[in-house]
Amino acid sequence: MKERTIHRFSLYGTNIVVDVNSGSVHIFDSIAYDVLDNYLDGLNEKEIVEKIGNKYEQAQVHEAFREILQMKEENLLFTEEEYNFKPVLNNALIIKAMCLHVSHDCNMRCKYCFASKGDFGSGRKLMDIETGKKAIDFLISNSGKRKNLEVDFFGGEPLMNFEVMKEIVTYAREKEKEFNKNFRFTVTTNALLLNEEVINYINENFVNVVLSIDGRKETNDNMRLSINEKGTYSYIIDNIKDMAKSRNQENYYVRGTFTRENLDFSKDVLHLANEGFKQISVEPVVAAANTGYDIREEDLPKIKSEYESLALEYVKRNKENKGFIFFHFMIDLEHGPCAEKRYKGCGSGSEYVAVTPEGDIYPCHQFVGIEDFKMGNVKNEILNKSLADNFKKSNISSKEECSKCWARFYCGGGCAANAFNFNKDINKPYRIGCELEKKRVECALWIKTQL
Repeated sequence: MKERTIHRFSLYGTNIVVDVNSGSVHIFDSIAYDVLDNYLDGLNEKEIVEKIGNKYEQAQVHEAFREILQMKEENLLFTEEEYNFKPVLNNALIIKAMCLHVSHDCNMRCKYCFASKGDFGSGRKLMDIETGKKAIDFLISNSGKRKNLEVDFFGGEPLMNFEVMKEIVTYAREKEKEFNKNFRFTVTTNALLLNEEVINYINENFVNVVLSIDGRKETNDNMRLSINEKGTYSYIIDNIKDMAKSRNQENYYVRGTFTRENLDFSKDVLHLANEGFKQISVEPVVAAANTGYDIREEDLPKIKSEYESLALEYVKRNKENKGFIFFHFMIDLEHGPCAEKRYKGCGSGSEYVAVTPEGDIYPCHQFVGIEDFKMGNVKNEILNKSLADNFKKSNISSKEECSKCWARFYCGGGCAANAFNFNKDINKPYRIGCELEKKRVECALWIKTQL
């Protein structure tokens, strides 16, 4: 069982050992790394010295062995799991975040769009202000004692319903004073409708903005198409630059998607960095099998290699004061999420919900349109408690694969929607996603050792 409580790997000559349950991360020299390997094979101190004593000085082997035992005694290695957070079932939801679908319409037709090119398979429509107000009321009434609440304006393309967005923000600001709440607004946009007025409004009212672009022009224009099926790069790049510049390169992300058609996605990340963007996220597509651009098992070695090469360049640029932030390489080893948060994951269906233009409530934006996951409607607030309980009970202990995985406290059990879409079970993780997450975490930890 010792192997399950630690994870060890080497990257670019650095030996890293992770204590899974405590979160401790250690750099081992070659002697200690060899001693650890043999210790995991069940050898005692004398047997290890006999086996590798000719490779190193015996005194160094003895010292390394005793240091490993001391780390174990101090709960820095082979820590026993102590987490066991029990969800409170059949109780009121305490919701802290809402994905507000103000638009089920879009002015683009991206090939890989999980939302059926913007309408989520239910016809093109926009949220009216009354539904938006009801959604804000629902969030307030189901937020318990939480003061800070988050609302992400989403679509489709939310800026197609800009006037209603502004009315919703105004209404929420009025209500937060009445109920002692603090709303934090974000928006995810394809940037086609950004102009000076919109940029100024977002900067005055929104804490964060996500701007969609896939990287190089040829990459972006292969997937992110206009209604007339033309590439959009030349239409959006200057708008996105204006937005990022207006926010002093902070509190935003340029967010792209890579597919099987650009497995060399590190070049897209670096292209965005070269264009001056400082906050970058480029993520693997999640697409049905045989679409042509879906990520497959045979693609994993190439993708993992791309992450490693990107990590090397990431460190190089940071040391040259030319750095940028790559979302998937961000790990806070000192002030990150609390143990309970890491245990439960993203909180979809219990702490986080999505609301459609009609007011229907779903566990998250990726479940929208799947009838079996409709939880209720903000206009009558009738919720499917058993469905909510299923999401509350879903955590790293309820997922067999996660309970054995060294990276479980970094990802919180992965994406429930991806699990359902690929395995028809929110507790059976999407394997390809898991493999890529583990490689990203390894790269992120290596980066920590270098910076």
